[in-house]
This record gives sequence, C-alpha cells and structure tokens, in this order.
Amino acid sequence: MDHKAKHILIVGGGYVGLYTALRLQSLLRRPLRTGTVRITLVDPQSYMTYQPFLPEAAAGNLSPRHVVTPLRRVLPKVRILNGKVTNVSHATKSVTFEPNTGPVEEIDYDVIVMAAGSVSRTLPIPGLADAAIGFKTIGEAIALRNRVLALLDRADSTDDEKVRRRALTFVVVGGGFAGVEALAELEDMARDAVKYYDTLSEADLRWVLVEASDRILPEVGPEMGKWTAEELQKRGIEVKMKTLLKSCEGGNVVLSDGDEFESATIVWTAGVKPSPVANAGDLPLDERGRIKTTTRLTVAGTKGAFAAGDVAGVPDVTNPGQYCAPNAQHAVRQSKVLAENVVDYLRGRPLREYRHKYVGSVAGLGLHKGVANVYGVKLHGLPAWFMHRTYHLSRVPTLNRKVRVVADWTLALFFKRETVSLGEIESPREEFRAAAATG
Repeated sequence: MDHKAKHILIVGGGYVGLYTALRLQSLLRRPLRTGTVRITLVDPQSYMTYQPFLPEAAAGNLSPRHVVTPLRRVLPKVRILNGKVTNVSHATKSVTFEPNTGPVEEIDYDVIVMAAGSVSRTLPIPGLADAAIGFKTIGEAIALRNRVLALLDRADSTDDEKVRRRALTFVVVGGGFAGVEALAELEDMARDAVKYYDTLSEADLRWVLVEASDRILPEVGPEMGKWTAEELQKRGIEVKMKTLLKSCEGGNVVLSDGDEFESATIVWTAGVKPSPVANAGDLPLDERGRIKTTTRLTVAGTKGAFAAGDVAGVPDVTNPGQYCAPNAQHAVRQSKVLAENVVDYLRGRPLREYRHKYVGSVAGLGLHKGVANVYGVKLHGLPAWFMHRTYHLSRVPTLNRKVRVVADWTLALFFKRETVSLGEIESPREEFRAAAATG
C-alpha cells in the first residue's frame, strides 16, 4: 500500500454506522504504519436515533432530544456529510453523494462500510400511503404523540358522536416489537391523559392491534407472546391475529375479518426492508434484497467492502443456515467486530468471524409493565420492565445520553408526565401565513 491517506467511507449513521465510527476513532489513535486514515460518514440526519426508546419518547417518558445522539459531537475525528448515497460503484471505489441541499458529487474511497439500515416495508394497500404513519424515526414518534393528544382535544370539543368515535379509535398494524411497544406506551399515555377531560373516559378509547400471523412478539417466544396478548386484552385493547388490513382509504379501515370502522390514527409497523441504497450499485445481494455478507462482515466476493446491520445478510455462525436477526443487539456487536476487521484489513492482517448467540429479548408495555425472555428466563410485569430499561440504558451510546435518560426517568418518579399536544410544531408557519393573508 502507498503512503496516501486511506479513506474509509461509512454509509449510514444508525447503530452500525455510529458504533463502527466510534470504534475506529479509538483504534486509529495510533496511525497505521503506512500513513494516516480519514473517515467520512454519510447520513441524511445529523444524529443517530436509539430506536428502542422511541415508544418511551412517544409516551412522554423520555425527552426526544435524549434518545438521539449528535454525530458531530461524539465523532470529532469523522467528517459528517448530511445527505444520501444514491449509487455505489465498487468497481471504481466511488459513490454518488446527493447532499440535502446542493449539487450531486462523486466521493472516492479505499474502504466502504455499508450501514444504511432499513426502511418501512409497505404493501399496495389502498389508502395506506395517505392515511398511515410509520414508527421508525423520532419525527414519526413525536408526531404520533402529538396526534393522539390532539385527537383527545378534538373529541372533547364536540358532541358529534361520529367525529368523537373516529378521533378516539387508534389502529396499529404489526405485532412485532415496534408495533406492540408503540401501542402499549401510547395507550398507557392516553389512559393518563383522558383523566383531564370532563367528557371522556377510558371506555371511550378504542385501541386495535392488527397482526397477520397467529402470534405477537415472536422475539420473546410463544409463551411470553401469548401472555402479552392476554395482558393487552385485559387492558381493553383488541388484539386481532390472523388478520390483514385490506384498505384504509380516507381513514375507513377495512380488515380481513370483516370488521370495518373509521379511525383518524393508523400506525404501520408491519416489517422493514433494506435501505434502497443496497440495490443502488454493483454490490451483490441475497435472496431478500440485502447486501450479501460473509461471516467476517465483508461483502461477498469483494475487497475493501464491509456491511452489517439491517442492510446486510449476515450468516449466523451460532445457528447454521440462519441469518442474524435485524435488531440492535446484533448491530451493536457487529459494529465492534466490523471496525476491528477494517483496521486489520488495512494492516494486512487476518479478519475474524462475527459470532454472537442471541440471548433473548425484552419489551416495554407501558409504565411499570414489560415482558422478557433472556437466556431462557421468562419474566413479565415490573421485573421485565426494569430489565428492559436496564438493558437498553446500557446500550445507549455515550455517558452524556445515559445520564440524561436516567434524569428523565428519575423526574418521572416524582412528577406526572406531560400530556400536552404540540402539533403546531409540525407546521409552525400556518398562523403567520393566516395573519399575513388578512393583512
């Protein structure tokens, strides 16, 4: 290798992107014998979102600012470019970069790390694109919180029964982690909030969980999944399994079991798919559209290309024939091995395999409620909720964010959560425009 500075390009600033960059910063404090290394990270956002805390942010248990990590602050030795990669040409070791604002440019690299994550996987359901909202970003989580609270305001401010029924009916499609945790936390919040309305009661709220398969939360196992379904039903939540969303045009929800009703809130959490950048170039893909990846986190059949996380199909060496699940547990651990393998690749050393046996899962179901299956130990209620918080606190990047999260939780022990809708922050210029129009 020559003495020119080697350029490592990381595509994506989520779990894998951030943790890989953090590890590379640490490992490359000592320069390579061949010279220096520079690192660039590309992501549309200037922050990393810790997604397992999105439900708590939506429910008001955590400040939205405390579930995101500013990339420039924690990666001082990394160049952060805000925008997206629209094409990867590994044959020429260059990518097409489209900044959020400004002209498109080409960026050359020596090593590329594909860590672009995933996006919501939707289906051609009539009305879905117009009537539903996802639950993958902090913007979606806070918009959903504001929407639920604003709809309580709407229902309390009218005597029209049809308007009230539509406003107080909430539908979540997808019975995995994202769907169940979002529904459980928001239902818990709404139950607290409704106490402040004279004309509303808990009985007026209708929450519906729609799941195509025959069980929810498959990650925690059949027994805990069944317990979760029963627990949600005890809270008055309708759990519809083996049921499909047929259409939702104009908020008119039609389900495959024949149920039909109006809803002003439809949340879509029915799966994810690899980021579009996976298919935007010459990197090989597997049968599921993920970047074909080896057990050493290199892109199959290439040199100088690595991948991990949701965008990559990483073989699970602890479970032959299977792939690593697309979750934070694997992503965080993969990033450590990936960073070390990138450095070893630049130094001409052998690379090591990624090996981690899945230890289980934890899920929060609202304040003081949870479910867990860790190392075969099955818990529910308060112990599982405590384990959920403890585990995810240990995974939040940087001490700064850990302290802020703990501070939020501590304050919540002594003060009731805020149940105020700030929906106007999504369109802050409307009132000014109205004032300007009237002259």
